[in-house]
Amino acid sequence: MSKHSSCPCDSGKPYEQCCEPYHRSKNAPTCEDLMRSRYSAFVFGLVDYLYETTHPNHRNNNLKEEIASTCKGLAWTKLEVLSVWQGGEKDKVGKVSFRASFVQDGKKGLHVEHSRFRRFIKAWMYVDGKVEG
Repeated sequence: MSKHSSCPCDSGKPYEQCCEPYHRSKNAPTCEDLMRSRYSAFVFGLVDYLYETTHPNHRNNNLKEEIASTCKGLAWTKLEVLSVWQGGEKDKVGKVSFRASFVQDGKKGLHVEHSRFRRFIKAWMYVDGKVEG
């Protein structure tokens, strides 16, 4: 990706100033930043990053394969953050609701999720999400 390309997370910032530092193992300071970086990781197929930012208590034996399958099967096209609850730099828990558009087998789709995040050691981690529809 070009240094001056907009980040896939639709923040309006260049990728190098947005999600790329988190993808290079810098911890996201808020749960919204983590959620956005995970969305970008799905766009780029960064399976290890997605696995490593999932809370250890919520990793199943097939998680890497499930993530890889999702990355290969869907082309993510747009992210909209709908709401954020807590999840700041001093919080221990947080929630982010979002809407993500994708294309699968030539058909447009929409993924709406209410995600939960929790700090593990000092890093934000994805816990789980409730999907609408």
